[in-house]
Amino acid sequence: MPPDRLPRLDRSLLRDQAYRMLRDAIVEGDLAPGEIIRDGELAERVGLSRTPVREALARLADEGLVETKPHAYTRVTPLVVRDVRDAYVVVRAMHELAVRAAVPVLTERHIEAMRAANARFAAALDAGDVPAALAADDELHDVPVAAAGNRAVAATIERYVPLIRRLERLRFGSLPGRRSIALHDRLINACAARDTEAAVAATAEIWATLGDLLDKETS
Repeated sequence: MPPDRLPRLDRSLLRDQAYRMLRDAIVEGDLAPGEIIRDGELAERVGLSRTPVREALARLADEGLVETKPHAYTRVTPLVVRDVRDAYVVVRAMHELAVRAAVPVLTERHIEAMRAANARFAAALDAGDVPAALAADDELHDVPVAAAGNRAVAATIERYVPLIRRLERLRFGSLPGRRSIALHDRLINACAARDTEAAVAATAEIWATLGDLLDKETS
């Protein structure tokens, strides 16, 4: 194949790949709070060049998972519960807003997707699988967020949820109680019944459980 017909690598895909890889490593604790990050070493570890890694680190710094002191260090942001609580307040409000907008437009396909996610959530609880439970929880709540079609709401949630998930994984270290399954069912049934106020109330109660844990950490 002539050189001018070689396929060009999409730089944005490499950047996004590096971002997701590093974000997940921070959330899951593979890159620990306070750990120093050297972009060259990190690029070698993940098999990418420095440029997409640096761009990913800049995005993570903007989202509060990485902090940089010029000419000194780049490191994973230490866990600060009060900062996470600030993120929690925003994420909770965005989910309530998304549910309010989504209920009138949800279809049976959306409801089935939420029920399937709650079934996976329950199975993960039974298995003691924290990552699977958190993933299923996110999948359930992502359904009304996507259905609402508000890109600003979706982007805000995507930005701040990793801060919350990191604290859940590293500080609390335990799964939510089975009461969460019933709360999810309340939310799903309210959505199926097109009862907007009941769906918003269920969403608020679901997130209040996490808020109680954060209050204990900051008291």
